[in-house]
Amino acid sequence: MVQGISLTSASQQLLTHQRGGDIVIHQTIIERGKKGMTKAELIAVIAEEAEITKAAAAKALEAYVGTVAKELKKNGKIGLVGFGAFSVVKRKAREGRNPQTGKKIKIPAKKVVKFKVGKDLASKVK
Repeated sequence: MVQGISLTSASQQLLTHQRGGDIVIHQTIIERGKKGMTKAELIAVIAEEAEITKAAAAKALEAYVGTVAKELKKNGKIGLVGFGAFSVVKRKAREGRNPQTGKKIKIPAKKVVKFKVGKDLASKVK
């Protein structure tokens, strides 16, 4: 039960919170066994929270993702106080095994993106 609304496991999840005395209800379609939020669901929630259109929210999200990617490629690090920090780290070349055949393979060195969660975000997730 969420504020007097019963949730069925099959179709919808209603999330409520208060904003300036008003109760805001987010409707997100959840499939059985599904974990996480899709990009479309995130855009819908951003649009509702920021009181903008879904198109504007999608454009803002794309700009954010693009900017983070460009900054990581250029400088290798971007930090958002309270949220977390993205950084690029180099992985060494290593030897692995093909899981189907068991044969040894060489895995080349590459750069990967690492995320370290910020204090505020970590405390909100607990």
